[in-house]
Amino acid sequence: MDGITIDGFDTGRFEASRNRLASLAYRMLGSAADAEDTVQDAFLHWQAADRQRIRVPEAWLTKVVTHLCIDRLRSAQARRERAAGTWLPEPLLDGDPMLGPADTFEQRESVSLAVLTLMERLSPLERAVYLLREAFSYSHAEIAEILDVSESASQQHLHRARGRLTAARRRGGEVDPASARRLVEEFFDAASSGRTERLVALLTDDVTAVSDGAGPSERLLRFDTPQRVAAVARGGFRPSPAKRRLAGGTPAVHTARVNGAPAILFTLGDRVIGAVTFDIAGGRIATVRGIAAPTRLVRLNAAWRRQEPGTPLVARW
Repeated sequence: MDGITIDGFDTGRFEASRNRLASLAYRMLGSAADAEDTVQDAFLHWQAADRQRIRVPEAWLTKVVTHLCIDRLRSAQARRERAAGTWLPEPLLDGDPMLGPADTFEQRESVSLAVLTLMERLSPLERAVYLLREAFSYSHAEIAEILDVSESASQQHLHRARGRLTAARRRGGEVDPASARRLVEEFFDAASSGRTERLVALLTDDVTAVSDGAGPSERLLRFDTPQRVAAVARGGFRPSPAKRRLAGGTPAVHTARVNGAPAILFTLGDRVIGAVTFDIAGGRIATVRGIAAPTRLVRLNAAWRRQEPGTPLVARW
């Protein structure tokens, strides 16, 4: 690194920005593991830089992380993985610092699993502009500097991004957490007891369900129509000896908040073996996501082990 060294002060300046950089990278990439790798790459750039010439470290680091994320999204490997029908955002337990700022509706929405999924409709530049503006409140002048584009180009990217996301997203506004939890508990009760008619009544007419099949290399399983989703939920949520053997024991079932939305977690001891997340619109369930691939639950598991889990919804499922 041409004789450049890094001292405790410079390391401290980087560490002061680490959580913010990680939350930006996570929103860009939808993967906590990739976000962590990107922030570590940014630290290597910081080590190698002539830091005496960096006037505003926060802005410099934001630019580095944004460009590293864009490069990752444009890579041939990323395009193959995301086009193969196997990609889902990595879920994070509420309270994880990687979820970043949550003071405004736009900030909270930008880290929801629904919007992280919809981000796949955007180009890397559109994604960067949208997040820098909506989630981090940068001006178009600042975004232009970060992305090496003109202010008018930044405005155009934002306009296109908003249009594509608005056309695809369900607008239901924010849901009271207590109401959301009651709805999810009712869903679980109806599914585990096999009450199909009640399940269908809890779902929107255009409900969708997606599952990773517990394997990151397998194609995602997708279901639509209330009847199909209810049938899948009834089959998946009803306990059986075979499911316990497959799980390696008798799981407990907890309710939780994941990426700002209600979720059900299946746990064995201090380990989460499966997460089911829900999007709610108009007082009904609009999307169900089942995530059981261990590689997608690494960071969520670490966060789960650090907290007191509370009383389970079902102690022995």
